[in-house]
Amino acid sequence: MTDASRRWALFGAMCLIWGVPYLLIRVAVRDLDPSVLVFGRTAIGALILLPLAAARGELRRVLPHWRPLLLFAAVEIAIPWLLLSSAERRLSSSFSGLMIAVVPLVGAVITRERLGARSLGGLVLGLGGVVALVGLDLGGTSATGVLEIAGVVLGYAVGPVVLARRLSDLPALGVIAASLAVTAVVYAPVAAFALPGSLPPAKVVASVVALAVVCTAVAFVLFFALIDAIGPVRATVITYVNPAVAAALGVGILGERFTAGMGVGFVLILVGSVLAARPRRVEPAPA
Repeated sequence: MTDASRRWALFGAMCLIWGVPYLLIRVAVRDLDPSVLVFGRTAIGALILLPLAAARGELRRVLPHWRPLLLFAAVEIAIPWLLLSSAERRLSSSFSGLMIAVVPLVGAVITRERLGARSLGGLVLGLGGVVALVGLDLGGTSATGVLEIAGVVLGYAVGPVVLARRLSDLPALGVIAASLAVTAVVYAPVAAFALPGSLPPAKVVASVVALAVVCTAVAFVLFFALIDAIGPVRATVITYVNPAVAAALGVGILGERFTAGMGVGFVLILVGSVLAARPRRVEPAPA
């Protein structure tokens, strides 16, 4: 396989893999409490990634930085994954996935003190997309679920900022493995009191395992390989494709309704995010 083919294969895999969790979460939370789902996903993921990170000597470098590590684990994994699982008890997986498309837009606002005209225009378009996504389908939308998704979006936008400013010098795999392990330990006692009385259906168990193995452990390894291959900026383009994959799977497999508001909202959010996240042009200084 050529380098170009490998890059495209990694990119395509990540576009698909991180569009799938919304479908799997929707299936799992029909029979599992959100805390049990988060524990199962993080515990299995940690069991896979911790030995790999330890073998590379990455955990030794990460553990002394436990304060920012705990913050990252909270805002990127522990809180958003619980909120997302809870929200998908009230919202369709396709709607949830499309709402997550706002993350690059929020991230662009958080990481910039001053926004240029193009970025401001993108922000306005993106906000219009949110209004279309929620407002045009207000009758069938749970306000609680939307607020929970808003919390997920905020966490996903803040997490990379914490990673870039406090943990950027540390090995990424070690950070993720330790974060998954910490989250699993925190949720263990909570999940213990929320376990179902009997073994869930096979499709629920399969959803949890797939979330943990494919969408967490394997996905992070592939994502780091993608970053090495094309750089961190280009790698974030997958965030524009994942929601579309989530919507397609929700409609195609679960038979969820795709409305005009979802279509219009996603297009506006996508265009707004691209404009808002595009680097500002630096004018040359006068001679």
